[in-house]
Amino acid sequence: MNSDKGTEDIREIPEELIDEWDDEAEDLSGPGHQLEHTVTGEDEGMRLDILVTSLDPGLSRSRVQKLVAGGEVTVNGSAAKSNYKVREGDRVCVKIPAPEQQEVAAENIPLDIVYEDSDLLVVNKPQGMVVHPAAGNYSGTLVNALLYHCDDLSGINGVIRPGIVHRIDKDTSGLLVVAKNDHAHVSLAGQLKDHSVSRKYLALVHGVVTEPSGIIDAPLGRDPRDRKKMAVITRNSKEAVTRYRVLERFEHYTLIECQLETGRTHQIRVHMAYLGHPVAGDPVYGPQKNPLGLKGQALHACLLGFRHPVTGEFMEFEADIPPYFQNLISELRLGKS
Repeated sequence: MNSDKGTEDIREIPEELIDEWDDEAEDLSGPGHQLEHTVTGEDEGMRLDILVTSLDPGLSRSRVQKLVAGGEVTVNGSAAKSNYKVREGDRVCVKIPAPEQQEVAAENIPLDIVYEDSDLLVVNKPQGMVVHPAAGNYSGTLVNALLYHCDDLSGINGVIRPGIVHRIDKDTSGLLVVAKNDHAHVSLAGQLKDHSVSRKYLALVHGVVTEPSGIIDAPLGRDPRDRKKMAVITRNSKEAVTRYRVLERFEHYTLIECQLETGRTHQIRVHMAYLGHPVAGDPVYGPQKNPLGLKGQALHACLLGFRHPVTGEFMEFEADIPPYFQNLISELRLGKS
């Protein structure tokens, strides 16, 4: 089933902070980069700071205004003010300097390691653990645990994200592959970019999904009304495709398996909410009421498959559903929730 809803139909959802970024391969060009954009007729008349904010999901409007004030944003080769109204054909260039790096400490945090060799690890991340440090949160992350466990990790993403090839949200549990060296990182990132990595998730969603299976093909980008969220939208978006199939139906919920063809920020969470079946416990895209009392979305990365970066062998790993999730399903089967 291809979704045929209007792509500008964005659900009203409660404002929450986003914990993680994109479950896609890292940009190997480094943390500092440059954006270039030629203004189209559709863009004409926008304020410069608003236009630039729409070009990069990682830029807040306040940061863009600081970049403009610092001369890092030019229009047709010359500095411009934030309130400049862009015109069709204008060439906008934005220089985004690399952020200051912070030291990240190794911490003796237990890891559920599914597989490990000299090139990589596959880790089953628990719900509630952030993948890598970010502003105001430099402790207790998967990276802190990895630094204690490993002598070497890929250095492509700097000291904040060593070895991290892809990410899943704080409250999503399940499988991640971590690179121990740069060769492995480049190979794994390339597989993510060409969509040859197998990724499956289990999700408990609100409502009874009537179709036995379907395909959600709907582009994702930052919600123009709240840049802390993602939304199905056509402008400044990326292709996003999720396949799903029903595993079990309950009175008010459905257990589904989702397979990612692309890996966008919060892809499953946004796509299922777009269909009217948000993931249970989702504080951002789900209903404000949480009748099951969940501490985060009931979403688990249960399968991960990829080619080994050295041997070329295809490897596939599975992670059992976590106890809280299994207990919830058992209660639903008994009609207790």
